[in-house]
Amino acid sequence: MKYIHLYALFLMSIFHTSCGHNQTNVPKVNIKPETKDTVTSYGPNTMVRNIKKGRNGTILIAASFGGVFRYDGKSFTNLTSKVGSRRFWDVLEDRRGNLWFASTDSGVYYYNGKSFKHFTTREGLASNQAFQIYEDKTGNIWFGTGGGASRYDGKFFRNFTTKDGLPNNDITTIMEDKTGKFWFGTSGEACFYDGKTFTVFKNKDGKAFNKVRGLIEDRKGNIWFGGSIIEDKKGDTLFVSDGLWRYDGSTFTKVTHRGASAIIEDKKGNIWTTGAVKPNGDWALSRYDQKSLYNKKPTLTEIKSKYEGGKGMLCGILEANDGSILYGSFFGVYRYDGKTITDFKSKEGQK
Repeated sequence: MKYIHLYALFLMSIFHTSCGHNQTNVPKVNIKPETKDTVTSYGPNTMVRNIKKGRNGTILIAASFGGVFRYDGKSFTNLTSKVGSRRFWDVLEDRRGNLWFASTDSGVYYYNGKSFKHFTTREGLASNQAFQIYEDKTGNIWFGTGGGASRYDGKFFRNFTTKDGLPNNDITTIMEDKTGKFWFGTSGEACFYDGKTFTVFKNKDGKAFNKVRGLIEDRKGNIWFGGSIIEDKKGDTLFVSDGLWRYDGSTFTKVTHRGASAIIEDKKGNIWTTGAVKPNGDWALSRYDQKSLYNKKPTLTEIKSKYEGGKGMLCGILEANDGSILYGSFFGVYRYDGKTITDFKSKEGQK
């Protein structure tokens, strides 16, 4: 299927800077806590970019202009009130229980529960526009930034850019598969890295996948991702084929034409996505039934967003311990329990 589509898929314009390959010893940069964490029974009502699992069943929420929150099932604690107002994009609790916060305007923050450290380009980060945080199997922390991918081993940063073979320095997502291969989504072409070489992945016609944001490996070892293929270009108009794709190690299969900006596999093996139902159309939370995933047309359940009839961008997804699905939006966090959609906003926030 071909259609005319503007090259920019997101509603917000993001300006990027680049930074070359480097390796820098990181000094300790401490931020002394001067204020107490803000605790409330209500969640953020600003854009929520990512939702991640924390320890002991807690949920971590990165809100672009509201801060990073921990939800324990009863109350929300703003973990970043001490660092001031930042545009937070992602959050991670590493295997040691340390917290990492990615911001698009001031680099990365590290919090061990007592004190903060602040990492920017001055300390070796590839760019102060940090979009994603990922912990690999060996415990290294990766950052997807607007200037390349940064890997931090606890002492040094190692940056990967186009000089090292990346097709684009604007990193949107990072994932390590079961074989140890790293997959990178970028604002341009997507690629994987085997420890030596970056390889752009392409379909059977030799066309690269672009603007990959959602990217996971399922329990069977298949790679799922949302992306687009540029079929043709005439002037400033691009003919683009969007969709959700599956890669089994040898073949790329287009599962659906729906967009997939975020993807998860739940405990039952169902695939969930947030994305546009059609180009420039409404967004929805979608579930693809595990029993029919390999059929020509998998069984799809569309769960419309609660607000504005489904209009507006949806972001990160998480399956909570109780099996409910949480997802981020322009207006906070929503929860789908299999029957109904609820939010965590105050009465003022719901207006």
